[in-house]
Amino acid sequence: MSLEQEKQLESRYVMPTFARSDVEFVSGRGMHLTDSDGKEYLDFLSGIGVCSLGHCHPKVVAALSEQASRLIHVSNYFYIEGRGRLAERLSELLNVGNGAAGVAPKTWKAFFANSGAEANECAIKLARLRAKRQAEARGENPDLAPSVVVTLVKSFHGRTLATLAATGQAAFHSGFEPIPEGFLPTPINDVDSLRALFDRLGGSICAVMLECIQGESGVNVCSADFLHEVRRLCSQNDALMICDEVQCGMFRTGKPFGFQNFGIVPDVVTVAKGIASGMPAGACCAVEEVADVMAPGKHGSTFGGSNLAVAAANATLDELTKPEYAASIQEVGAYLRDKLSTLPQVDSVRGLGLMVGCDLAEGIDAHDVVGEALRDGLVINATGPRTLRFLPPLVCSKYDVDVFAEKLAATLNRIG
Repeated sequence: MSLEQEKQLESRYVMPTFARSDVEFVSGRGMHLTDSDGKEYLDFLSGIGVCSLGHCHPKVVAALSEQASRLIHVSNYFYIEGRGRLAERLSELLNVGNGAAGVAPKTWKAFFANSGAEANECAIKLARLRAKRQAEARGENPDLAPSVVVTLVKSFHGRTLATLAATGQAAFHSGFEPIPEGFLPTPINDVDSLRALFDRLGGSICAVMLECIQGESGVNVCSADFLHEVRRLCSQNDALMICDEVQCGMFRTGKPFGFQNFGIVPDVVTVAKGIASGMPAGACCAVEEVADVMAPGKHGSTFGGSNLAVAAANATLDELTKPEYAASIQEVGAYLRDKLSTLPQVDSVRGLGLMVGCDLAEGIDAHDVVGEALRDGLVINATGPRTLRFLPPLVCSKYDVDVFAEKLAATLNRIG
C-alpha cells in the first residue's frame, strides 16, 4: 500500500489526534529507519525515547518471537514466567547508589501497566489511598485525609484526565474542562515558592509528583537543591515524593533512573517508554511500606505485565545492565551536547546523558527545522517554537553523533 493510500485511510478512519509528518516508516535497524520509498533516516527520537536498544534489536526480537510462540496472554488472575524476576530487577536498579544518599537498600514493589500515563495514575491513586489508610489508623475521618498532589509548572504526566490535571501546562487542559481537582503546580527550581506552598497547605498535601528532567517542555533539569528540598518537605509532612521517570528513566541519563543523578531517593517511581525497547509497557514502583496499602481489587490492568511485555522488558534489561552501556550513554551524551553547542544557530544546550534539548537562535522556527531535517534524512523533534529535543536510542555512538551534527548543521544553514 502506498503512502498516499495510507494517508487517505487514516484521514477517513483514524481520529486526528496527531499532525503526522509526510512519511511512512516500514522497517528499522539500530539507529536507522527506512520509509516506504526505501529512503533511510538517522533516528534521534527513538519513538520518543522508547526504542532504548534501537530498532529491532535482535535480543528483543528473539525474546518476543519465542514468547509469542508459547503464550501471548492469560490475564493477571494467574502467575506468568518472568514477571516476578522483572519486578525484582527493578527493585535492584532502584537501589543503585542509594547508599551514597544515606538510605539503606529497600524492597520496591511494582504494579505493571501499559504506559506512562497508567503508571502515573497508579502513583496518584497510591498516594491518596495511603493518606486515607493513615487517617483510618489514627481514628480520623478518611474523607478528610490529605489529597492534594503538588506538581511542577511545565510538567507532563499523561493524557488521562487525572494525569492531564497533574500536568502543569494549561494548554493541555483546554477543551477538557472541568479538569479534576486536587493538583497544584509550583515553579520548577523555585525553593521559596515550594516552601510557601507547604507552609500554607502542608496538612492537605499527600504527594509531590515531578520529573527530575522535564521532557515534553524541552528538557528542563531540576536542580539538586530543589529536589533535596522536595525530599525534606515530603518527609517532614508525611507526603510521598513521586518521581515520574517515564522519559528520564531506564538508563536514559546513563544511570538506571534520573533521580540517581541528584542524591535523593523518592518513595514512588513510575517508568514506561524505554523499559521494553518498543513493546508497550510501564510500571509504578513503590517502597514496600507504601506499596502494601494496595489490596486485591483496588487497582488493575487487563494487559499490564503481559507475557510479551515482560519478555521484552527482561531482554531490554539484559542488555542495558551491561556495564558498558552506562559509560557509553554518558560519554556520547556529553559529546552530543558539545557538538550542538558549536552550531552557530544554537543559543543554549542542556540535558543529561542521551536526553538533550537545545534552544535555537531568535527567528529560527524549531518546527520548520524538524520538517527540513526529515527531508534531509534526520528524525528529530520540537517541543516548542525554538526548542529541539533529542532522544536517540541508547546504542548511539560518537560516529552517529558526527553524522547527525553534519546533517543538522546543513539543515540549519539552509533555514537560518
